[in-house]
Amino acid sequence: SEVIHAGIYYPKGSLKARLCAEGKHLLYAFCESHGVGFRRLGKLIVATQAGQHAKLEEIMQAAADNGVADLTWLSKADIAVREPELFATEGLLSPSTGIIDSHQYILALLGDAEGAGAHLVRGAQVTAIARADDGYRLTVDNDGETFALECRLLVNSAGLWAQHIAARVEGLDRRFVPPLFLAKGNYATLTVKSPFRHLVYPVPESGGLGVHLTLDMAGAARFGPNVEWLDNNDPAAIDYTVSPGLPELFAPCIAQYWPVV
Repeated sequence: SEVIHAGIYYPKGSLKARLCAEGKHLLYAFCESHGVGFRRLGKLIVATQAGQHAKLEEIMQAAADNGVADLTWLSKADIAVREPELFATEGLLSPSTGIIDSHQYILALLGDAEGAGAHLVRGAQVTAIARADDGYRLTVDNDGETFALECRLLVNSAGLWAQHIAARVEGLDRRFVPPLFLAKGNYATLTVKSPFRHLVYPVPESGGLGVHLTLDMAGAARFGPNVEWLDNNDPAAIDYTVSPGLPELFAPCIAQYWPVV
């Protein structure tokens, strides 16, 4: 999503809470030292109904529990000053939320890795992982050529295919391979100039953060993602087609905080 999150939604004491809150400071510092584009825009979390006040209080408390102390309450008038086209009864401002140029970021990470002696190999497939005396031995297929790769430390960062990789680790207890439940998120792009200067989020919904508005480095806006749970939990079988009816689906959700949409 190219959003640098503040660390306010996660359970107290969880790794997500600690790593997000600490990681945002490290990420901003990395961007500054490596010339990666970013903007500390701030995020508005808005209530559009009277019954949502309690949820904002929960978010404020969760932020405090996670050491994120910069959230502030905003009244309806406060929000109108910051975003005149936004409708909200009240809300929270997260000033440490921002956006990043993900492509520049990835290239900067790759540059650091290669500078430290790493190599990026694309299209290689791990077919087996065996225990070795001092770590692991991987069987790798690269364009029809099979070879072995040994390492002391192995990080499984295979994303949607992490369970497939874990299943190939010799002797790994199956209880350390969690079940996979796939959800698809769709975005809709705003084709006219965005009137907003902040990221805008409704109060969270079950399974996600609601159909929210994010901005890219050029100021263009997009809405989403929604949460579409999939019946098939095979990553290779995902249909990434976006329904042409998505704008009509999103419009009522967006209109709750941006009526003129």
